[in-house]
Amino acid sequence: MDSIAPTMAPTLALHDSQTRRKQAFSPLDPQHVRVYYCGPTVYDAAHIGNLRAMLSADVLVRVLRVLYPRVTFVRNITDVDDRIADRARANGEDIATLTARTTADFHADLAELNILSPDIEPCATHHIPEMLDMIGRLIENGHAYEAEGHVLFAVRDFASYGALSGRSLDDMLAGARVEIAPYKRDPGDFVLWKPSTPDQPGWDSPYGRGRPGWHIECSAMSHRYLGESFDIHGGGDDLLFPHHENERAQSLCCYPGSRFAQVWLHNAMLLSNGEKMSKSLGNFFTIRQVITRAPAQALRLLFLSAQYRSVLDFTWEKLDDAKRTLDRFYRALERTTSIEDAPIPGAVLTALCDDLNTPLAIAALHPLADAALQGDAQAAASLKAGGKLLGLFAQSPDEWFRAGTDENAVERLIQARLDARKARDFAQADTIRAQLAAQGILLEDGPQGTTWRRA
Repeated sequence: MDSIAPTMAPTLALHDSQTRRKQAFSPLDPQHVRVYYCGPTVYDAAHIGNLRAMLSADVLVRVLRVLYPRVTFVRNITDVDDRIADRARANGEDIATLTARTTADFHADLAELNILSPDIEPCATHHIPEMLDMIGRLIENGHAYEAEGHVLFAVRDFASYGALSGRSLDDMLAGARVEIAPYKRDPGDFVLWKPSTPDQPGWDSPYGRGRPGWHIECSAMSHRYLGESFDIHGGGDDLLFPHHENERAQSLCCYPGSRFAQVWLHNAMLLSNGEKMSKSLGNFFTIRQVITRAPAQALRLLFLSAQYRSVLDFTWEKLDDAKRTLDRFYRALERTTSIEDAPIPGAVLTALCDDLNTPLAIAALHPLADAALQGDAQAAASLKAGGKLLGLFAQSPDEWFRAGTDENAVERLIQARLDARKARDFAQADTIRAQLAAQGILLEDGPQGTTWRRA
């Protein structure tokens, strides 16, 4: 198969939500690409809907690191939120314990899916001074005001408010739930700082003891680590309005002349069995629930089977199909005894440079698997290189086919079969082989002894 070295890579094109078109990506600094994605609010286990943005960011960063010498990827943790306080109170635990445990579980789930850790993962509670600095700047330049212990951003004082989501302010407010409060100058004004009661988390500020609004958190943390202007900001399309619209407004007003995010990427929603996920419908699943029932790599492949801007429908049948596809890919890798490193297949990289077209990239792996199954070692090497760019093949074929098996128990039965054969009790040896086959374990006798694999 044709392969492309990074120096000969195709131009990366991405669909920018603000311009609403696909365009060639041109970084602010070709030597250093900077990316920010909104991370989780850590009050409960991450569900598979949360996974889509995390996986889209992972593929993006993997591709950027092939194309550019340096990439800084920042993904935040929101650890101050009223939902966190409510859940901690309901659990009878302190907020720090809840957020630490939930964050650790989130990290464990993503590691199972071979999602790379961000270069920087700031927590909101560690950046209150940066948020207060931005709030102060916005008040000074007339874009924010104090009212009854709150600080609010005045949306009508920012002429291009709505440019990101492509709608007028009045249209956005008509279709959104906004908090109506007498202290607001305009219903669309959003909170930068709000007062805290004694039983709520809070910090001292010039406006009294309180806590930040959600939107100011990401603006402050992206500015702290990526500067006034950076290359790519991403997240789920449910964040387009109001969260990302508000981030953009307050950041551009705080730092006049800056660009904030040059490109905005938004992934489409996830359906579960054809409907929006809902606990009442019985189609709501956490990441942990899914990867307990199926290999994490199969879940990753299923998600990659749809381009990030297309709606993805999760079903158990599709997950089984993804598992069978990986079985075939791993069987192809298993056919060659030694697989050397190879360049990324050109068809795979070209597909991913076309707005992260993961389905087309996966399609390019199948002819490589066909050739590898016929014993073509070079095709197997290319299959492995292409799969690794997609974050697949985190295990060896042996690990993949033995996953979920009690290896000690299998080895004991193999030894018992060997003992039976030595004693010429072939009926017992055949019974043990059949017992293992019923468990999906196949034995292969060879000059070096007996090996086994899952069917």
